[in-house]
Amino acid sequence: MSAQFTLYSTPWCGYCHRLKGQLKRDGITDFDEVDIEQQPEAALLVEKANGGNQTVPTLVFADGSALTNPSLAQVKAKLGV
Repeated sequence: MSAQFTLYSTPWCGYCHRLKGQLKRDGITDFDEVDIEQQPEAALLVEKANGGNQTVPTLVFADGSALTNPSLAQVKAKLGV
């Protein structure tokens, strides 16, 4: 089974750490994480989803849709949980 979404982040991003903690506490662990500083192609994908900005956290779902700096409620709504 593939991950529900990919979370694009950086190691120093406080918003990324907060969201990851919230997801894990809520039992949402089926996601991949990509550090955009280590993978330049991922940074380009994030820019494409955010009007040219490298804004993280950016979540990209299997259907191609994206959420930028979402709340836990927004992620849960998107996943239908």
